[in-house]
Amino acid sequence: MDRYYYFVAQLPLLSVGKVPEIGMTDFLTEAKKWLTEDDMNAISNLDINNPEILPEDNKIVKKYKLFEKSLRDDILKYREAGRLKQDYKTTLFSVSLIKDVDPLQAELNLANIRLTYIENLEFGHFFDIQYIVLYYLKLQLLSRLKLFNKEQGLEIFKQFTEIGV
Repeated sequence: MDRYYYFVAQLPLLSVGKVPEIGMTDFLTEAKKWLTEDDMNAISNLDINNPEILPEDNKIVKKYKLFEKSLRDDILKYREAGRLKQDYKTTLFSVSLIKDVDPLQAELNLANIRLTYIENLEFGHFFDIQYIVLYYLKLQLLSRLKLFNKEQGLEIFKQFTEIGV
């Protein structure tokens, strides 16, 4: 089956700043009911933390992973240039999104860049496996953001910075 009308129709809307109404485990459980075995394998192996392109990745996953690798390379080059007191012009985002903001805000800004890219990839895909793949990537990103807790992060930061005092 290359069209998943019933599965996609029941998925809750995902949006930035809103806690996902479905967890990743529940998503995978429901997906298993509707997807072919090959499509299910493609979905269950997706991990936003691993931008390495695998031979079994479909076209849309490869596009996202290439973008993710380029974004990470851009961040790395920007930070390296800053360490060396050199200028570097980023290519995928405005430096103002990560410069002179707290780390949490920088992470949220980068997540928005990723989500926007995924949403652009969704164009033309509504009830097919590509849409489901992109949905799962978005779900992973939003679930990761849900884990951020400013107060807990500050406490951990204080613990590490006060050790040497």
